[in-house]
Amino acid sequence: MKKLTTLLMLCAFTIFSCSCGAENVGNVEDTSETTSVTVGTSATEETTLPVTTEKEYLLQDLSDTQFNDYVSNTLVATGNNYVVESANEVTYRAYFPVEQYGELEYCFYFSNTVDSTYKYGELAYAGRIGEEYTIKSAYIADGGTSVDDEITNRTLVTFDNGNVSKEVGAGETYWSDSLTFDVPQDHYLVWEWTVSGENIACTYMSSLTSTTADSGDGNFKYCDQIPLPQLIGAKRDTKLNIVAIGDSITQGCQTGFMKYEFWSARISQMLGDDYAFWNCGLGWSRTSDASKCGNWLSRASTGDVVIVAFGTNDINSGEYMGDGGNSAQEIVDYLRVILDELTHKGCKIILFNAPPEDFGEAKESVRVEYNDMLKDIAKEYNVELFDFASCLSSEDNPSKALYGGHPNGEGGQIVADTFIQQYKDLLQIDAE
Repeated sequence: MKKLTTLLMLCAFTIFSCSCGAENVGNVEDTSETTSVTVGTSATEETTLPVTTEKEYLLQDLSDTQFNDYVSNTLVATGNNYVVESANEVTYRAYFPVEQYGELEYCFYFSNTVDSTYKYGELAYAGRIGEEYTIKSAYIADGGTSVDDEITNRTLVTFDNGNVSKEVGAGETYWSDSLTFDVPQDHYLVWEWTVSGENIACTYMSSLTSTTADSGDGNFKYCDQIPLPQLIGAKRDTKLNIVAIGDSITQGCQTGFMKYEFWSARISQMLGDDYAFWNCGLGWSRTSDASKCGNWLSRASTGDVVIVAFGTNDINSGEYMGDGGNSAQEIVDYLRVILDELTHKGCKIILFNAPPEDFGEAKESVRVEYNDMLKDIAKEYNVELFDFASCLSSEDNPSKALYGGHPNGEGGQIVADTFIQQYKDLLQIDAE
């Protein structure tokens, strides 16, 4: 889908370029910046000529990479919002529920940079570069239907055309080699690797699934700070590739352990394996983080449809190195950068408003103002606006979070049901 859209845009741009010098026809809006340059035509005469410069976009161009072939195949978000300060041949293990079972070709993507700010950025903040680290070995395996089952079919993951180990550079992005693997129905895909290094970009608040670490004694213990692939990628035949970028409410934090009942997982489950749904939510993240246009937003821009769901941490904490919570206008200013970039990439965008959080009066007034401003922003950018807040509150008390600040499974199901019904045409859902 995305490739076809890009090709059509390229053809349109080529036709437009061939007509340079002609007057604008119809309702084409000129969004480029124009300045003037004064040139002398004689000793006594000057002429001012307009000089047009195109807007500079900041996202990485991932159009000619493996993102064209591999889409997410798990409900669990694995972006980077923290760093492992020190690991000495630590073996990390994580269980992933997959979106499509059976034998598929897999390929895994990694980024050694922190995507978003954790808390107030004391240790981890958007754009912090992870330091060098060593991969001793990496495997995927069949985890059975429970963490109590025996792990079977351990299969080696290699890098750089067959290498078992890899030296990863500071801030490096890279892919594994591809491999074919079979995940039986209702079984978990297990990721397991042994790494050494300092300040390795990692996932924090990963407790939606089983994540453990072993420091050498053969005893795996719970670990909530774990370096992982950013994409559990599989080659799948799908109608659409949907990406959701947002905070811990998108990530699904504080919902049932290994129940995958948060709203983004519910939507993915309802859509089935005809669709890829990549959860790029990160705990503590905010609009200002994504607006830095780093690898995080670049990854999200590979989707055909991109859900953008921020607001809570912007209101509560504000940007890294800022002076506290942001105003509604400040959040919108950051949001415009995100919308500009995703629109330029040809993504269809669904914008979520900010959900209820049982805020005090001052912060609630910011949330209300922000949500009201989004109505005009959605019209201006011609994007969809999903009333996330009304799904999680009541008309009588719209500020009350009926299902918790991190919506529970019941709230997640209500959101998913409403979302699917509202966007069944956009998502090309066949009528039953």
